[in-house]
Amino acid sequence: MPGSIQVVEFVLGNEHFAIDLFDVKEVVEYTTITKLPNVPSYVRGIIDLRGEITMIIDLKHRLNITEGSAAPVESSRIIVLDDRIARSKTGILVDDVTSVSTFERDQVDYTSTSVSQNESSIIGIIKRSVRVKDKEVNELIIWIDIRQLLGNIDASV
Repeated sequence: MPGSIQVVEFVLGNEHFAIDLFDVKEVVEYTTITKLPNVPSYVRGIIDLRGEITMIIDLKHRLNITEGSAAPVESSRIIVLDDRIARSKTGILVDDVTSVSTFERDQVDYTSTSVSQNESSIIGIIKRSVRVKDKEVNELIIWIDIRQLLGNIDASV
């Protein structure tokens, strides 16, 4: 598949993730989240975002990532998703948003997604060469399909 992809890169625990740039409306700083009763444990709660109630999904919890971030929760970010993604205004809580990047499709390994049959929300693994102490190393970024992930959430809420 020729062409390029644009993604928003973010960190959960010790791993790098990415979602499609066009699925993102904006990134906002952490704000107080009001907890809701009787919701799945990965639904962190709701925030008032400029007058609109926005549901916050704890993506680390949703993906069963157990290692915590060294940074305090106040330094985390909320990626507000495009309105077409979910039935209600939704944001995902991540440890940090690192960049918006463009990759060529040949930098994506689609075969590695078959490792986890039950987690169909992984589109592929993006490989990026980075220099670390005069050495080229491949950094791996897990590219997830946030629509697939939230489709599962919408069905369970």
